[in-house]
Amino acid sequence: MTVVWINGAFGAGKSTTARELIELIPNSSLFDPEVIGAGLAHLLPPKRLAEVGDFQDLPIWRRLVIDTAAAMLAELGGTLVVPMTLLRQEYRDEIFGGLAARRIPVRHVLLAPAETIRRARAAGRQVPPDPLDGEIRQRRWAYDRIEPYRSALASWLTTDAHLVDTSALTPYETAVRIAEAVSSGVVAPCDIVQSAEPTAETLAAGVLLFDEHDRVLLVDPTYKPGWEFPGGVVERGEAPARAGIREVAEETGIRLATVPRLLVVDWERPAPPGYGGLRLLFDGGRLAPAEASRVLLPGPELRAWRFATEREAADMLPPVRYERLRWALRARERGAAFYLEAGVPVAGEAA
Repeated sequence: MTVVWINGAFGAGKSTTARELIELIPNSSLFDPEVIGAGLAHLLPPKRLAEVGDFQDLPIWRRLVIDTAAAMLAELGGTLVVPMTLLRQEYRDEIFGGLAARRIPVRHVLLAPAETIRRARAAGRQVPPDPLDGEIRQRRWAYDRIEPYRSALASWLTTDAHLVDTSALTPYETAVRIAEAVSSGVVAPCDIVQSAEPTAETLAAGVLLFDEHDRVLLVDPTYKPGWEFPGGVVERGEAPARAGIREVAEETGIRLATVPRLLVVDWERPAPPGYGGLRLLFDGGRLAPAEASRVLLPGPELRAWRFATEREAADMLPPVRYERLRWALRARERGAAFYLEAGVPVAGEAA
């Protein structure tokens, strides 16, 4: 089972190419995530829909895309062809990572006609003589996505996806090229860690490492959105602090000589589809400048790393994760560990 994800800006020909492609790849089916967005328009309250500018910004849309793709492959097997624009890297991480966690490889293809062609297609879209407000908004939406597409193309799309220049190709010719590239292995599965989804509460250990300016080391996973601390899930029979040491070595190449000191125990409440559990943060100490400069990112698990101040971390980490960091830094200053529940100290802990 596999997914062929056809990405590209409006006017790239994703949907028409996808319909041609399922005729060329044996045992393949079409899944258009647009139907998920259309369904949510009927399911969610108007107030919630008005809070976002795009249905991709709804966490429920991203979750349903993963679940629906997995369910279709479980039902039909073979290859699932998915035509859908993904311009935000964190959404790509969440969706592709969620599929990888279900052991579903994703082959990412980017249709990339010249920008003049994309603009011409947007301008030439059929619009009635007296267009309705919705039709006007749809055309404006297409133009508004040109700049985000250009930014994504310059920053991450070309390093992540197999590019097909469709400027001089028909949808059928494009589909033929994709089918050949997929069957020959030219379009390889995305290099993304396949961490199995938890089926119950988990125990995870993170380690805070600091540079000479007391900035904390944060890492950017490829398989989920948002920055994180080095660390991971504690394996069965493994001591949490030792798990933190192991994860730090695997993710960054840094080998801690001593067992790190506990700073925070935080209970993370279940938030479907997650199960929550205990999250521990340890103090890995300050790295010497030479050691900090040798941080490595082995394998496909992490994309980037950086040292950040507490203020910078507030903009990089999800809110609960930032609260966990904030209290860990206070614990480091006071020399005493904190017990938190959902990022908040229990009564008496913060006194």
